[in-house]
Amino acid sequence: MKIAIIGAGNLGLSIAKGLLSNNIITSLYLTKRHINTLESLITNKQVIITSNNIEAITNSDVLIFAVQPNHLTAVLRKNKAYITPEHTVISTITGFSIEKIEAIISDKHAVIRAMPNTAIAVGKSMTCICSNEKAQLKLNTARKIFDALGTTLIIPEKQMQAATVVCASGVAFWMRLIRATTQAAIQLGFDAQEAQKLAMHTCEGAASLLITTGNHPEQEIDKVTTPKGCTIEGLNEMEHKGLSSSLIQGMIASFDKINGIKERT
Repeated sequence: MKIAIIGAGNLGLSIAKGLLSNNIITSLYLTKRHINTLESLITNKQVIITSNNIEAITNSDVLIFAVQPNHLTAVLRKNKAYITPEHTVISTITGFSIEKIEAIISDKHAVIRAMPNTAIAVGKSMTCICSNEKAQLKLNTARKIFDALGTTLIIPEKQMQAATVVCASGVAFWMRLIRATTQAAIQLGFDAQEAQKLAMHTCEGAASLLITTGNHPEQEIDKVTTPKGCTIEGLNEMEHKGLSSSLIQGMIASFDKINGIKERT
């Protein structure tokens, strides 16, 4: 598979690192205005680093656009003559609809929107995907790419804004919860390294339990809460202080912000 990542910033570079850890590419073009930050990847024979988007587009079959939202319109307009109906166009841009992409490059193109998160660099992304009608037959290509980098879910485009909050912004939310757990562990007597190890592996274990068993979180909570025990005491105190409410309200605030971005783009 010949893939080009147009805009190898934080997310684009994470996608690249994930792709390179799997054997699903024959060539990988990475484009960026300032390519010196990508020098560590030059030693890989499959990787071509360039600031020339036209070169990357004309030598690739799958185009993954990972530029900043306010740059996508200009990038598409400047390069639309080189984007053919044979290309699979994948956009990872927040708040930029398939309809807007079609309005620039035409509705004859297979356009897919993918919303991965930065855990894609370690093969653990939760990636949501939607597409236009032209891309229905190419959805398997997108799934092959992102299934190799984690887990995928195909959803209607109207849910992409919410998916961005839950999955992409969600990484930051979970990081903050892990940080808080680490701080608590330090206060309880562990050193910083021990505290973070305890926090992050407990988080991983909790998620793995749900993934493996398919249980509801409350089923697993019931297994570790005993009458008048320390777990239920801690859970109730957290809820009294607004743990669930704060998390839900924060996610809703992020969703409102994304909708504002969508309206302006």
